[in-house]
Amino acid sequence: MNAPPFARGTVIGMLLVGSLAFLALLWSLGHDGGNANNGGGHVGGRGLNGFAALAAMLEADGYEVRRARSISAADGPGLLVLTPPADAKGSDIAAIVLRHRHVGPTLVVTPKWIAAPIGGDSRAQRGWTAIVGAQPPQWPGFADDVSVSLAPARGWRSGARGGALPMSKTVLSGSGPALVPLVRASDGRVLAAFVGDAGHYSSLERLAGIARPLGGDDTSLYPLVFVFEPDLLDNWGMADRATGLAAHDLIAAAAETRTQPVTFDLTLNGLGGARNLLTLAFEPPFLAATICLVLAMAAAAWRGMMRFGPPRVPPPALAHGKTALVANAAGLIRRSGRLHLVAAPYANAVRERLVAALGLPKGRASAATDAAIDRVQQSRGSSAAPFSSAAARLSGAHKSHDVARFAAELHAIEKDLTR
Repeated sequence: MNAPPFARGTVIGMLLVGSLAFLALLWSLGHDGGNANNGGGHVGGRGLNGFAALAAMLEADGYEVRRARSISAADGPGLLVLTPPADAKGSDIAAIVLRHRHVGPTLVVTPKWIAAPIGGDSRAQRGWTAIVGAQPPQWPGFADDVSVSLAPARGWRSGARGGALPMSKTVLSGSGPALVPLVRASDGRVLAAFVGDAGHYSSLERLAGIARPLGGDDTSLYPLVFVFEPDLLDNWGMADRATGLAAHDLIAAAAETRTQPVTFDLTLNGLGGARNLLTLAFEPPFLAATICLVLAMAAAAWRGMMRFGPPRVPPPALAHGKTALVANAAGLIRRSGRLHLVAAPYANAVRERLVAALGLPKGRASAATDAAIDRVQQSRGSSAAPFSSAAARLSGAHKSHDVARFAAELHAIEKDLTR
């Protein structure tokens, strides 16, 4: 049995490496959307205006924190935290809020800081920012009945808690007919609130100090919370212990439970990514196709390891029978360089066969026999050269190609006379 060109272990190794490389490609095509620590006001930002500290605090407290780069996160349960930039489209924010309010609570943080990366300082780390100005957002198409404004304030208060803000000269507050205050400034302006509508939000009502329910009994609706002053939740504000505790109270009241994740959206900040193809392959409706592909691969691998039919037996070095004997003899003569020695015997053998085939007298001289064969050729109108001439040329040949050419000529004459 012939040995396979590749060892079985080599083939299996090649298949495994190729499969792992393909899976890594699928994963990389949909993984991430760039480095999130780019100085922006979102959960990946580690500058003053980012919210990385809030996420770290919640993770340390046992919450499951997710950083969503796909809009499909709006369809999942748990608290969804939106940190849109000032130039975001109001219609995009409204669409996400509308989708999520039927599956989980939503918290929207309004931005105010204009930040720039710190440059020229060797001590500055990636993502650090400097505050260069403040500007309230303009989001037409989302919460148009809510207005925001910038004004000085000395501090904030929420229930029994209170503290100072990092920049008291620039405090962002909001106002609207349906807002229920959760955090107020020292002058009474609303820094954080939830929307009082048909839903019943007991945790938020307790944080707001409301004794009896304000909303209705619509259990299919989850709360919408606005945090107008971002320093209540961002990295700059979280540097203060009192502000950090108040941020924890606010997230706990909005989430209502620790069993659901807290998801920070990154799509509105331009950090969305394509869905992971590797994960998508194991989700309906593509799961059925993936299972079929895996079964087909397993069947192909199993059949590849099996043998088809009986083992192949290599032919012997020297074949058996007359054909093999002639072939071996011819090979020996060719290797010895004595091909011209068989020219005359071949001519004699053809002559004897023609004598028997044509019924000519035996035992005569070669010249007489050749003349008789020439007369038979002439009587039959053969266009070939006379047999006597062809036999003489073959008997006198010495070069290999001449022997082969004249032997073929003599063989053609034999076939012409005996057919």
